[in-house]
Amino acid sequence: MKVILLQDVKSLGKKGEIVTVSDGYARNMILPKKLGLEATGKNLNDLKLQNQHAEKVAQEQYEAALELADHIKDKIVEVKIKSGEGGRTFGSVSTKEISAAVKQQLDLELDKKKMILSEPIKSLGMVEVPVKLHPKVTGTLRVKVTEA
Repeated sequence: MKVILLQDVKSLGKKGEIVTVSDGYARNMILPKKLGLEATGKNLNDLKLQNQHAEKVAQEQYEAALELADHIKDKIVEVKIKSGEGGRTFGSVSTKEISAAVKQQLDLELDKKKMILSEPIKSLGMVEVPVKLHPKVTGTLRVKVTEA
């Protein structure tokens, strides 16, 4: 019997796949536990429509991420930090402060977890911070660290 999986089933397949299983396994295991549906014409058509919708949504998210990356590449966000003699800073600038500055100055919501800093910023000046907006899109945000 052909079955459309609704969930990942160990040693059988992943969600959305069409697999062939014995009739007894389908009747006694897959169907009662709602792990899959029988692969009828209607169910196959529904799966096809769901896949098309998912692809459309994924494409829209990708295009939105490209647009946001293009929007932030020209922007400069200013973050202030206390510093002493000779430009030595007290503390550092983390992604949390950068995210708050972006929200305040650019009115954009950028998640601090998506900013890629190898280490916190501990010097004054201009720094380019990569921001992972989508698995395929990484934008660059310029951060100007100035003395408070």
